[in-house]
Amino acid sequence: MPGELRKTLAEVVSAHAQNKRSRARFEFCLNEFVPEENTIHICFRYVAMAKAANLSRSDLDSSSGSDLSVSSRTSNRSLRVVEKERRRNEAGDPFLLSLKYFSKVEAGTPRIGNDVLERHLVQVERVGLSRGLPPEAISVMLDYAMSLRTGGKICVRVLKFLIPATVVPQEAVVQAVAWLCVSKIAISTQVLFLRWLLTVFDMIDSKDNLRAIYGFIFHFVTEENLSPYICHLLYLLTRRESVRPFRVRKLLDLQTKMGRQPFLLHLLSLYKVFCPELVTLALPSQMRSGFKNHNSMWKAALSAVQKRNNSQVSSDISLTLGVKHKTNSRKRKYHHLEVPSLSSSVQRNSPFSSSRKVFPLEQLHTFPQLLDNLHRIELPSQMGSLLGSNLSLCYLDYVQDDSAFLRLNFWLGHALHEEFLFCSSRDGGSGSSSEALHLLNRLLSTQHFLQEGFSSTEGFLYKFLNVWDGSLLRPQILGLLSDIPVVPSSCINQLLFEPLVQLFFTSTLFFKCSVIDCLNNMLLKWLTWHSVYALEDGLDISLHSHTPMNMSLSGFMDSVVELVRFVGRLAAVGLQLEGCHSLLLSFILDFYETVCDMFLKYGLPLVVMPPVGVFYPALFATDPVSVDRLGYIMYRYKNNLISAKCQQKETKQAFHISRQTYREFNHYLSFMVSCLWNSKMFLPGMAIEVDQELLSLSKVAKPWTSFDLIHHPAFLGYALDFHHKCWPERKEVDLNSIKAGKQWDWYLEFLFSQGFQGLQQFVQSSITRRSVAGTNDQGQGDRQPTNS
Repeated sequence: MPGELRKTLAEVVSAHAQNKRSRARFEFCLNEFVPEENTIHICFRYVAMAKAANLSRSDLDSSSGSDLSVSSRTSNRSLRVVEKERRRNEAGDPFLLSLKYFSKVEAGTPRIGNDVLERHLVQVERVGLSRGLPPEAISVMLDYAMSLRTGGKICVRVLKFLIPATVVPQEAVVQAVAWLCVSKIAISTQVLFLRWLLTVFDMIDSKDNLRAIYGFIFHFVTEENLSPYICHLLYLLTRRESVRPFRVRKLLDLQTKMGRQPFLLHLLSLYKVFCPELVTLALPSQMRSGFKNHNSMWKAALSAVQKRNNSQVSSDISLTLGVKHKTNSRKRKYHHLEVPSLSSSVQRNSPFSSSRKVFPLEQLHTFPQLLDNLHRIELPSQMGSLLGSNLSLCYLDYVQDDSAFLRLNFWLGHALHEEFLFCSSRDGGSGSSSEALHLLNRLLSTQHFLQEGFSSTEGFLYKFLNVWDGSLLRPQILGLLSDIPVVPSSCINQLLFEPLVQLFFTSTLFFKCSVIDCLNNMLLKWLTWHSVYALEDGLDISLHSHTPMNMSLSGFMDSVVELVRFVGRLAAVGLQLEGCHSLLLSFILDFYETVCDMFLKYGLPLVVMPPVGVFYPALFATDPVSVDRLGYIMYRYKNNLISAKCQQKETKQAFHISRQTYREFNHYLSFMVSCLWNSKMFLPGMAIEVDQELLSLSKVAKPWTSFDLIHHPAFLGYALDFHHKCWPERKEVDLNSIKAGKQWDWYLEFLFSQGFQGLQQFVQSSITRRSVAGTNDQGQGDRQPTNS
C-alpha cells in the first residue's frame, strides 16, 4: 500500500473511529491486508460510508460483524438504555441533584442570599426527616457539614436532620472524626456531632476503623466540655487491647482535677474489668448511671423513619435515646423493644476479619459449629442480640467474659429503665405491649439458661416495684423477681419487702398466690447457689456471680432468715384475709416444704419453724391434702433437727440450732399427736384451751375427739367409707367402733393407701404403735387412740 494512501487512511480512521478497538481494527487492516486495488477500494468505501453517516463508535463496532456476536450487541444496547435511564433519573430527581450539588460545593461559598444553597438544603432536609437518608447521602452530607464549607450554622442544621434510613457508613464517621482536629469547629458543634454519633452508634455498619483510631479519640478526653461524650464513646469502643497504662493514668489525673465524675468512673470500671492490675482505684459497687441520654433531638425522627420504612436493621434506640422532660411527667411507651438481630461487629469481607479469621455469629447455626469455632467467634456490636440466640448464650456462658456481661448489663439497664420504669398501662397499645412481653420473656429464658440474673435487671426491679400496680406484665415481673441474687439483710426490707407488702395486702387471692410462689422460687435459687458454692469453697462462701457483691455464710443466713420470716408474716395475714383458702394454703405449704429441708438438702445449717398462723390453719384444714402435707413437713423438720444435732456433736462446727427452735418443734409435734392420735383436744394444759361452758353451748358430743384421724373434717369422708366397707349391714354409724381392735390398724392401712404418704411418714416416725405380738417402734404416743 502506498505510503501517502496509508497516511490518509490513518488520519480518517483516527478522526471517525472513537473507540480504541475500532482504531486497532483499522490499523490491523492497514498493516496486514495486501496492497491490492480491491482492498484499497473497500477501505475507502468503508471510511466514506462512516463519514457520511456520522456513525457512533458502537455502530462502527457493529459493522465488524465478524468480531462481535449478536449477544454482545444486545448487551451493549441494554447498557446504553440503562445509562440513559440513569441520567434521565438524575436529571429529574431533585434529591440526587441536591446531593450532587453538596458533593461539589466549594469552600467559601456564601450562605447569606444563596437561594440555590437554600433550595438544595431544604430538599435534603425534607427527605431526611420524612424517610431518612441512604448511606451515600449520609457520607456526602456529613463530609459537607464537618468541613464547614459554608459556615458553622449550616453544619448544625445538617446534623439535626442527618437521620439514617438504614445504616451509617463507617468511613464517613471516621472522616468526620478527623475533622474534629480543625480548630475552627466550635465546641458546641463538636458536642452536637458527638451526640449524633452516640445516637446512631449501633447503626454504623462496622466498628473496625473506629477502634483503629481509638487513641485519636482518647486525645479529646481532656476537653472538659467533650469529656462526658468522649468517655461514652470510648466505653462503647473499648476492648482489652485498648487498655494501656498511660490511658489509665490520664483518666486518674482527670478524676483528680474534675472529681469523681460518673462518666470517668464507668470508663475506669470497664478498664478494671479488662486489666484489674492497672486500675488499683477502689470503685463503688453501686454506681448511678454514668452516661446520660442527650438525644431528644433525633428520637422522634428516628422512630418515625424506622416505622415508616420498616427497616430491617435493628438498632438499640433504647440504649441511647431518651427524652428528659423537666416539667411534664415522664412516661414511656414501648418503643423499640425488639431484640436486635444477631450480627458480628466485624464485617464479613473486611481485611480485619480475614486476617483474624473471625467467625461471624450470624453464621452460627449448630452446636458442632460452636465447638469448631470457639476461639474465632467475635462478640456482636449490639450485645442485646445475644438474647435471641441460645448458641450465643452457650458461648457467653463458656467464655465468662466480664466485659461481655458488663456490656449486656449496660444495654439491659437502659432498655428496662427507659421503656418500663416510667410507663403506665395506658401508654402503650396492644401491639407495643406484645413487644414488651416478647422482650421480658426472652430475658426470662436467658436468665434461666444462664442460671443467674443480671445486675441491671435487679436494679430495675427494685425501682419498678415502687410504681408497679401488680397487674402490668405480672408473670414476667414476678419471674424476673425470683431470679435476683441474694440481697443483704440490712437493705432487703427497704428494697424488696416494703413494696411487696403494699401490693400483697391490697391484691386478689391469685396475686397473693403468685407472690408466695415467686418468693419460694427465689429461696430455692438462693439455696441452690449456696449448695454449689459451699461445695467449692467450704463454709465461707462467696456468691461469685457477675455482680459486685460478695457475702459470707453468716450474711447469707441472715438474708435467708429475713426472707423466711417475711413470708411467714405474709402467709399468716393472707390466710386470715382470704378465710384460709385452700389454694393460698397450698402455695404456703410449698414454701415450707422448701424451708424444712434447708439443712439436709442444701447444706445450710439453719432451721426456721413456721408461725402459728400457718401451722394451725394447715392442721385444721378441711381438705386432707393440706393435713397430709403438714405431716410431711413435720417429718422432714424432725429429720433435719436430728441430723443437725448429731453433726454438731460429731464435728463441733461453729454453728448451732437455737433452743427456741427445738421448743417450737416439740410444741407443734406434741399438739399434732394429741390432736390426731390421742383425741385430746381443748383440754386443760393443751396449746389451745376453750372454756367448758363455751364447749357446752356448741352441743357437740365429746368435742375433744373432733380432730382425730376419724372425726377430723378432712378425714371424715374416708372414715365413713371405711365404716361402710367393714359393716355394710349396719344402719347406724358408730365411728368410735373403728378405734377398737384390729379395725384401727385396718383403718390406718386404708387411709395410707389413699396416697397420704406424708401422714404415713409422720405417724411412723413420731408415734409408737405396739403390735399384737408385743413388738414396738420407737416414737411418741399410745398403742391406739383412746376410746373415750
